[in-house]
Amino acid sequence: MNEQKTGQPGMSQVHMVDTSTKPITLREATARGMVRMQRETMEMLRLGRVPKGDVLAVARVAGIMAAKQTPQLIPLCHPLVLDEVAVDFVFDSLTNAVGVSATVKCTGRTGVEMEALVAVTVSALTIYDMCKPIDPAMKLDNIRLVRKSGGKSRTVVLE
Repeated sequence: MNEQKTGQPGMSQVHMVDTSTKPITLREATARGMVRMQRETMEMLRLGRVPKGDVLAVARVAGIMAAKQTPQLIPLCHPLVLDEVAVDFVFDSLTNAVGVSATVKCTGRTGVEMEALVAVTVSALTIYDMCKPIDPAMKLDNIRLVRKSGGKSRTVVLE
């Protein structure tokens, strides 16, 4: 018998990918992004003088927490046991931006690209939230995956 799934048009194809036959390998992904701001805001951030407190410490913790919550935020993402989430920041005085980088690792059957992207995004949003009283014109920019490894595709370097 040929059964057809019901639902809204186009929704019948939505499903979580079956990863049960994939090999367990070390998976790693790195994502990056930027928060562009006024030079004065960046200096306040660099010197730890933002009124709300230690912006980068809070943004680091927010990114780590966000990576762990990715399946609750992005439909169809598999829940993963993450082995490491590292969030780092660099100041770019030429462009008046704070670079945000997140690397996520796990040993599993599916990649951690979404977890790395979510970590960068939430870290950048946290910087924005904590600095917006002094610089409401900040911009989140160029959030992207830069590297992934593990699984069938092995290592993919995008920049």
